[in-house]
Amino acid sequence: MEMKRREFLAMSIAGMGGVLLGSERLDAAGQKTTKHNPYELVTLGKTKIKASHVGLGTGMRGGGRQSNHTRMGKEKFNALAMGCYERGVRLFDAADLYGTHPFLAGALKNMRREDYVISSKIWFRRGGIPEPERPTPDVVVERFLKELKTDYIDLILFHCVTSDKWPEELGDQMDILAKLKKKGLVRAHGLSCHSLTALESCVNEPWVDSVHARINPYAVSMDVKTVEEVPKVAAVLKAIRRQGKAVIGMKIIGEGRFGSSPEKRDESIKYALESGCVDVMVVGFEKVEEVDDFAKRARKVSVGQGLGRLLTRRPARVV
Repeated sequence: MEMKRREFLAMSIAGMGGVLLGSERLDAAGQKTTKHNPYELVTLGKTKIKASHVGLGTGMRGGGRQSNHTRMGKEKFNALAMGCYERGVRLFDAADLYGTHPFLAGALKNMRREDYVISSKIWFRRGGIPEPERPTPDVVVERFLKELKTDYIDLILFHCVTSDKWPEELGDQMDILAKLKKKGLVRAHGLSCHSLTALESCVNEPWVDSVHARINPYAVSMDVKTVEEVPKVAAVLKAIRRQGKAVIGMKIIGEGRFGSSPEKRDESIKYALESGCVDVMVVGFEKVEEVDDFAKRARKVSVGQGLGRLLTRRPARVV
């Protein structure tokens, strides 16, 4: 009877391609995999910053210090941010362009500062924000700290970088951010890239700690225009990660454009998790139901041991 039971189990494993072993699986090759946990904490590159694998982006349709998140009002935004936090989200992505600093400050005021990560972005380009002046990063970061009601910002970025010559063009500003990092006012610095050539310049630039990059398998709201070109972006992002720099994926579900297509949402999340392109993802959720839907789809993806080395294996502390 025992032999027959073992044979039955062995045949079942072969037929199904794997069985659940607690939170682990055996794939068809007999290797252990785990079901993805979207709230697992991930170390961002060589930094000591640990963020949840999925984060809340606050810049849907952002510009002029407004976004869909500010337009929903503070009460609804607080409910959204707290709903994310209670589920395990520990990364909150802001920007001067979005105007969401005071919103985050209010929503997270009762949380321990060390329990969540804030990334924000400096708008150095013309237009976009009301003032024509573009002060140096030390002045801008001082304002950000006051708006966010915090002593430090985990990750500060130059927003919407498109030039491949940005290391020369932003050199003086990069030096200022490096000094702020030494003072502990920011923990890491980098870019939010909006062109493939700007991304390529990140690979060998030692100043870069982390990169925000747009990635999905459909080339929607990305740095390339066709699906055939997506592998070019993926290759650059992998090269950036191999240098020990973090990659935070944006536009994972096409800036919300895949909302009416469950198949595209599934494929986009699966691509982000399996491609090896990103450390974490930020999504501009506008309802907690969207957070739950994303998490449900992410949990359907089996993650092999290759990704496991990026995870701390320690779940976010939930209150």
